[in-house]
Amino acid sequence: MRDSVSRIWTVASKELLDFVRDWRTLVALVLVPLLIFPLFFIALPLFLQGEMAELDQYELQLEIQISNDELLPNYLIEPFNSSQLNYTLVSLDDNLENLSDNRIDGERIRNGDPHVILRLDETNTNSTESWNYSVLYDATSELSSEGYHRVMSIIQIWESEIINQTLTEANLTRSEALDPIHWDGDSDDGNVATSGQSAGLALSMFIPMIVAIWTASSAIQPSIDLTAGERERGTMEALLSTPAKRVELLYGKWVAVGVVAGTSVLFQLVGLLFAVAFLMPPDTFGIPALSIWSIASLLLSVLLFAIFVVAIELALSVRAHSVKEAGTVLGPFVLAFIIPAMFAQFVNLEGIEWWWFVAPIFNVCLAMREALLDINDISHVALWLGSSLIYAILAVTWAAKQFHREDLVESLS
Repeated sequence: MRDSVSRIWTVASKELLDFVRDWRTLVALVLVPLLIFPLFFIALPLFLQGEMAELDQYELQLEIQISNDELLPNYLIEPFNSSQLNYTLVSLDDNLENLSDNRIDGERIRNGDPHVILRLDETNTNSTESWNYSVLYDATSELSSEGYHRVMSIIQIWESEIINQTLTEANLTRSEALDPIHWDGDSDDGNVATSGQSAGLALSMFIPMIVAIWTASSAIQPSIDLTAGERERGTMEALLSTPAKRVELLYGKWVAVGVVAGTSVLFQLVGLLFAVAFLMPPDTFGIPALSIWSIASLLLSVLLFAIFVVAIELALSVRAHSVKEAGTVLGPFVLAFIIPAMFAQFVNLEGIEWWWFVAPIFNVCLAMREALLDINDISHVALWLGSSLIYAILAVTWAAKQFHREDLVESLS
């Protein structure tokens, strides 16, 4: 037994050393997962701010359609000018069914001349002022959409001013008229969940999917390289001629791929938690408050999932006759892990049926969700732990059978 473990570790160490020597592997499986979320939280907001600032610089053409006997409200003139909306006044067409009728001006908007159209029609009500309006724009055009948002922002402020004037004339405050039933105190105090529990809920909705996707994808390249790749390079026979048994070779490669995939997932989670803790705005998110048992459950579920995934991908890779064929097979096969992981995020954990914790992929994803929510249900743990072990054993047994087939392990001439 000791000799067998020693040989397995020797094979795993040799494969891991080969991976470490390849700087591309380190970048793809270690550096990228570690930096992807920090860069996402830093680069994406900066990019979006830059794009918004760029759109803000554009002078847009606004056409205001209004009845001949009506004047453009003075309040709108300065906001339109300061928002770089070059407006022209046009008479409102009497043939319109309603102000949102786009049959007449729709083609002009699609052609970008003008970018946006504002239609105004004054009405008589008990309010200080009352208007019907409509804004025509092209949602597929960035400039037209930008013009729409500028116009709507000005109209909302204008409406708020009219409401204030009307309330003042009626000797009412805005709170008395629009908020007669209001929350007393801080509404956040009504939520008894701690920030750590809230963070656990938010993270439980996407961490299992991230783990599933990254585990399945990060194990592909090393699985192919250690099986179909060695067959193509003609180095498989050299390994088979060593004192190590075939099953020991499989276990050694399995450990190596598992360590690479597990390390990659671990670094990705570290990068995610770092981004959440230090890069997001204060008081918007936090680190989940987990017990030791929940942390252990989370890590164990990730480990068993990695064992299962790596064994299947190794078995599929060794059946391939070339690296290209292995990549063609494993690429779409990753969807078999990703799709259940996506659906598992929407399973209702309240009163959940027991069989969810036995279903492949679903069981470990739901186990991660419960761990992040600090839910410690012994029956659920027993179900997903037992079923995951069975699936892992079956996957490893199937992979071992592939490794014993001469036509699958001998190198191609």
